Amino acid sequence: MKLSKKYLIFWSIICILAGASLSAILINMVSAHAEIRPQVPGSFSPLVKSVRDSVVNISTVKVIKGTGIFQFKSPFGPGDPFHDFFERFFGNQIPREYRQKSLGTGFIIDKEGYILTNNHVVEKTDEIKVRLSNDKEYKAKIVGRDPKTDLALIKIKADESLKPLPLGDSDKLEVGDWVIAIGNPFGLGHTVTAGIVSAKYRHLGMGSYENFIQTDASINPGNSGGPLLDMNGKVVGINTAIFTQSGGSIGIGFAIPINMAKSLLPQLKKGKVIRGWLGVMIQKITPELMEKLGLKSTAGALVADVTKGGPADKAGIKRGDVIIRYNGRLIREMNELPFLVASTPVGKIVDVEVLRKGKKRVFKVKIGKLQEKEQKEAMAEKTVKLGMRVEEINPELRQRFGITEKKGVVVVDVDRFSPAYEAGIRKGDIILEIDQKPVKDLNDYVKMINKYKKGDTILFLIKRGGNTIYLTLKVEK
Repeated sequence: MKLSKKYLIFWSIICILAGASLSAILINMVSAHAEIRPQVPGSFSPLVKSVRDSVVNISTVKVIKGTGIFQFKSPFGPGDPFHDFFERFFGNQIPREYRQKSLGTGFIIDKEGYILTNNHVVEKTDEIKVRLSNDKEYKAKIVGRDPKTDLALIKIKADESLKPLPLGDSDKLEVGDWVIAIGNPFGLGHTVTAGIVSAKYRHLGMGSYENFIQTDASINPGNSGGPLLDMNGKVVGINTAIFTQSGGSIGIGFAIPINMAKSLLPQLKKGKVIRGWLGVMIQKITPELMEKLGLKSTAGALVADVTKGGPADKAGIKRGDVIIRYNGRLIREMNELPFLVASTPVGKIVDVEVLRKGKKRVFKVKIGKLQEKEQKEAMAEKTVKLGMRVEEINPELRQRFGITEKKGVVVVDVDRFSPAYEAGIRKGDIILEIDQKPVKDLNDYVKMINKYKKGDTILFLIKRGGNTIYLTLKVEK
């Protein structure tokens, strides 16, 4: 069949238009896909080169003095005539003290030589050395520490120009954002790992002011105190802890938000952190409480008690109020409030917005000073001497230690060179009794422990797994 010229021209135009439409559709599809596709960097190399000189390796030494455990005993008893010979020959082979070494990471924050790291990297050490990326080494001194947030500020006097890292804004960090970690894992200095932000606002039950960033960038022993960086080379977190069953990274690491460190830096430089005090006991709002109290969500912090004569009491806040906003900041969940209060300057007047029987009310509260010798602080000082830290059982601790109990007190940390460790107490142990008296909660534990003095022996009844055991602990002299 022979086609006319006009017919051919007509269909040519149709095909061109159809092709254009198809091209437009394809372009729109690609553009739409590009909007949701993550911008994967071709290489992290330029970023690493720009920041590596600001990351330092930290090595510390702690002198452990010998104890009676190392004293020589003759194999033939106290009346052995060769005692002096054995003591002279074998006694000198047994160390009276030894140097315990550990590794960590830090990063330079200004040209004066200030370095941010974790408190657990430098606490109770006799010597701190900082090694720069050019392998030059300097002695460092501790300027300020804050065990409650696990932050520490140290300083070196360098004979060269130092390159500080810019501090970012961790509040703007989003789940799914790319991040990189630089550290000193297992002594392998300046190791770089990459990943994403897996979650925010994580609480592990390790302290009162937790608000961790979770990341799958590999973090291992020695990474502690190193920077977690965004794609602009700004510090958004300080690598601190990992969740592991093997001792190595399994893709669940935690970093302190840099905004927490920034708020404490002025006080760390002065050597002491002074915290604000609101004067309330708060608790998490569960779905059951939400229903009973007629709330619309579980957001906020439920006031369980108010300290008589405290700042909140004077302002008019009452038990049963739900704090939903503090000093302009929305309280998404209970654990956010303690650090916001603690980081508020003493004497500052802030707006505290609450829900009371379904109605919003705003109170102006003059923030007081948190006294370091309150009951819980006394407990903290005492447990340092025992060498263990305990907390009331909560959902996070139940999941972390695999325990089924809903109430009670669990051991969350034990110093390896402490009376508690020597007594056999370990992380995850539930303290059922002290000297055959039941321990129902943290207040019970505090009251009982504070009765003991140096040299006393304490009888603990511990539940570990499905078994219960008695352990005796002698309070350190």
